[in-house]
Amino acid sequence: MIVLKATQDKILSVLQSVAGIVERRHTMPVLANVLLRKSGTSLQVTTSDLEVQIRTTTDLGGDSGDFGTTVDARKLIDILRTMPADQIVSLETAQNKIMVKGGKSKFTLQTMPADDFPLVQEATNLGPAFSVPQKTLKTLLGQVSFAMALHDIRYYLNGILFVAEGQQLCLVATDGHRLAFASATLDVEVPRQAVILPRKTVAELQRLLHDSEGSIEMQFASNQAKFIFDGMEFVTKLVEGKFPDYNRVIPKNHKNSIILGRAALLAALKRTAILTSEKFKGVRLNVDPGCLRVASNNAEQEEAVDELDIDYAGESIEVGFNVSYLIDVLVNMTQDMVKLELSNASGSALFTIPDDATFKYVVMPMRI
Repeated sequence: MIVLKATQDKILSVLQSVAGIVERRHTMPVLANVLLRKSGTSLQVTTSDLEVQIRTTTDLGGDSGDFGTTVDARKLIDILRTMPADQIVSLETAQNKIMVKGGKSKFTLQTMPADDFPLVQEATNLGPAFSVPQKTLKTLLGQVSFAMALHDIRYYLNGILFVAEGQQLCLVATDGHRLAFASATLDVEVPRQAVILPRKTVAELQRLLHDSEGSIEMQFASNQAKFIFDGMEFVTKLVEGKFPDYNRVIPKNHKNSIILGRAALLAALKRTAILTSEKFKGVRLNVDPGCLRVASNNAEQEEAVDELDIDYAGESIEVGFNVSYLIDVLVNMTQDMVKLELSNASGSALFTIPDDATFKYVVMPMRI
């Protein structure tokens, strides 16, 4: 049976859209494979790592009929990558193997039974579905994902909190030292739902989402989230645990604020970061009327100082921060201007977009 027959670029595009979660080394060898299930002329392509499952349904030619098998995802993709984009490629079954044919090339790959492929059991208690443009969700993820913890024992910090309530969708990430919050307006009213998406799911969504107005539909259950977009069905387990109360972390009454150019501040921070030590990434911010001074030094007693002219007439403040946390937020913003709010030498800093309440970034101070 000819499972599929199409140009290399079409087949490769479909496989790459689902193969991001496939791990080469797994306790279950079948999870290194992609599940191909033919029903009539329709082909379902599925991958899973037991935590996340991605499925897309497409028509890639070939014979009509009912058939299922699994084949090594990485090998198949590596083979396809060596072929020209406009080359007609076919996958044909032969006993327990699959033959990949393109031009004068032929590859024979081992298969494993489709019934051995463990599918994620989809939750039956999914909440109401709601949609946002893909571009919106991609932007929100970009605004907060850098603040996720990496390997924190507080496992609920190794992901992003999604809160849908009323007509608002909020995303929050924190590693305990800084917190990023971003929100967008929904077209429909939804009851309050709060779930934590794991880091791997976040990375995969960022890889797959497009800067398009095409929508992504979401549904949340107590232990699972489901996303549907671009003909793909994306199901993921959630992180269990109670996320910190982000509303308590975001300061409400910082009395000193400065609006300044994002690019100029970023450049000054990058310059002073050069002379911070590898372990101790501290920089000092001195805010005085008309001037913001950024300074750093290291164990070799070297020093960097940079000054920016600012429109500020408040009290003088000296406060230290991890320069990486300041650079991270400015790199992930696209606006020309940024608003920086400070209270005192021991208080947090709040970064926002002037006249825009949809984004907030809090960074805790450090002793220098």
